[in-house]
Amino acid sequence: MVLSELHWDHHIVLPRLTPSQARVLVGLVAFICFANSHDGDFVFDDSEAIVNNKDLRPDTPVSNIWGNDFWGSNLSSNTSHKSYRPLTVLTFRFNYLLAGGLHPVGFHVLNIALHSVISVLMIDVFAILIGGLAYDGKGKRLNQAPKASFLAALLFAVHPVHTESVAGIVGRADLLCALFFQLSFLSYCKAFHGDSKDDKFSVSWTIISLLLCAVAMLCKEQGITVLGVNAAFDVLVICSVNFNELCQRLLNKAKPLEINEFFRKGFLTRMGLLTLGGTILLYTRWRIMGTGPPAFTEVDNPASFAENIFVRTVNYNYYYSLNAWLLLCPWWLCFDWSMGCVPLIKSVSDWRIISLLLLWICLIGLISQALCSEDSSKRRTLTLGLILLIIPFLPASNLFFRVGFVIAERVLYLSSAGYCLIVTYAIGCLCCRWKNYKKLFRVALLALLCVNAVRCAVRSRQWRSEESLFTSALSVCPLNAKVHYNVGKNLADRGNQAAAIKYYREAVRLNPKYVHAMNNLGNILKEWNELQEAEELLSSAVQIQPDFAAAWMNLGIVQNSLKKFEDAEKSYWNAIKFRKKYPDCYYNLGRLYADLNRHVDALNAWRNATMLKSDHSLAWNNMVILLDNTELIGKEALKLLPNDHTIMFSLANVLGKLQKYKESEGLFLNALKINSNAASYHGNLAVLYHRWGKLDLAKKHYELSLNLDPSAPGTKENYNMLRRKLEQLQKKGSA
Repeated sequence: MVLSELHWDHHIVLPRLTPSQARVLVGLVAFICFANSHDGDFVFDDSEAIVNNKDLRPDTPVSNIWGNDFWGSNLSSNTSHKSYRPLTVLTFRFNYLLAGGLHPVGFHVLNIALHSVISVLMIDVFAILIGGLAYDGKGKRLNQAPKASFLAALLFAVHPVHTESVAGIVGRADLLCALFFQLSFLSYCKAFHGDSKDDKFSVSWTIISLLLCAVAMLCKEQGITVLGVNAAFDVLVICSVNFNELCQRLLNKAKPLEINEFFRKGFLTRMGLLTLGGTILLYTRWRIMGTGPPAFTEVDNPASFAENIFVRTVNYNYYYSLNAWLLLCPWWLCFDWSMGCVPLIKSVSDWRIISLLLLWICLIGLISQALCSEDSSKRRTLTLGLILLIIPFLPASNLFFRVGFVIAERVLYLSSAGYCLIVTYAIGCLCCRWKNYKKLFRVALLALLCVNAVRCAVRSRQWRSEESLFTSALSVCPLNAKVHYNVGKNLADRGNQAAAIKYYREAVRLNPKYVHAMNNLGNILKEWNELQEAEELLSSAVQIQPDFAAAWMNLGIVQNSLKKFEDAEKSYWNAIKFRKKYPDCYYNLGRLYADLNRHVDALNAWRNATMLKSDHSLAWNNMVILLDNTELIGKEALKLLPNDHTIMFSLANVLGKLQKYKESEGLFLNALKINSNAASYHGNLAVLYHRWGKLDLAKKHYELSLNLDPSAPGTKENYNMLRRKLEQLQKKGSA
């Protein structure tokens, strides 16, 4: 199976490097492009998939990973996302153990390294797709397109659309899937021996390819598509099927191809193995999903909820055109494209329909060139480029099932390889046709690579923090309510509530049913004592989504502040109804009962809070304060929270009233070691010393308390009483 070197390869305006030099250069360029994301934070989806995912913790059994989804939820749960990627989660766990905790540097460095390895392996993949399988006399595979494969790999390494997959840690799933996708394809190619004269193939390598496909699927579901690429490669390269010639024979009613001529020996066996393997993998994946596919909402993918088939079809195709544009011009990149970012096309008068027409004109042109060209090299390169572009994208196309996004840059990671292959062929043809403009082509190609590399560096810097990531999306998707929500949430988390209110209001304006934005805005207004508006927002949120437990609890807090005690109690119980294990809600319910002097109910509520969350210090503190004359609760709380200075302070007060001065003093001093600037701690310790008769120490701590807080209630009066007593003692001593 030896093919002559491609006639257009040596015209490409790149130096011809040795295989080792090409690999080192591609790997280095891929690493440098995204290197500035190495010290980034955990951002966006990283919070759920990594920071809050208990499957990463050493105290969680490794076996849990195989029963949970990517986000740590049980697959049998109706709320599960059904994304089954246990091998990806295992690598997160490895990072966690290696770093001794949640330190993002190790996570980021591994992502960048994976992209570099994938980019290097792309040289081999592109070499086979462009030049076919060629071997020397010793059976070693030759690269028949050294310049073309090098250029395509460089274009892949520096493509900015990869930033989400590389700089975003959860993009690890796409990287691992792509790596095993490549290995599966290369293993399938290994099944065909260079020194074989009778076109036999290795069943072992075919099975290894299937196993690597299964591994790719355990990293991300998209891995199954490698089977389609392998099958297409078999038909076009191994069996050398010429669709143009086949169609002409059928149209002209010429003698049909004999089965032995059309299918090389073993083709049906290989297709049978691929079909059987793919069926088993799909069936197993379906069984793993348990309760069925995940449930998505209209804001996630509005086109898939359109009842009119015309609207649905037109918008799906519009999404495809936007994905194509991201590959062609990856300048407008956004972390999220949902919630109104891409308004639906509802009429043929919408000018955006032009983009659909352009997409299909280009696709039909490419397909006709790929299938009807007399040039076998052109047919093979363009056909395989289109296959590598389209097949990995199919799971995200909405054709087979509804997906939970409008556009996701991460799903283009593999498809971009097909795009790079087609672009490389176009560059090669231009260089071949206009040989006198080599310097111009060289400058233009260098400029393209540099511009893409700079764009990668700029975009990966934006992914270093949530502040820069969310803010960068405002100019790309100004109609996206989730973008404004995330900017507002980030501002609120950093303490800038005034600015956060503006973005939360805009999120609610853009999407009046955005309950999470309503909830967060209501919380800030509650803290600002704008209780009426807060109540209206939170009431609207629970009407839109009646099972929104957090909004019910926050509504209860607002109603409690408005003295609407009955309504508040109902809201708290609604929250608990929809979230059985809700310690914070039990704590707030206890506060309501305490305000109503229903002390037994308050104690029961706080006890429930501590049973559900043993380190709930606020609930423990309130129990200690309510049971002011008993130390049992305080000591129980201190065993569970030995470093909680607020519990030490509360228990110290209880022990002081019981005249257990020494024990009380120890707790006060320990609390002050942790929080030395608490005026109340110094003031109450001074009262203890005052009662105990240690007047000099009492004087010292009264003064420390007043220095920290001159207006501390009661402290100044107690200090003046102590001074008068000390003066009286001095007079008696002098007399």
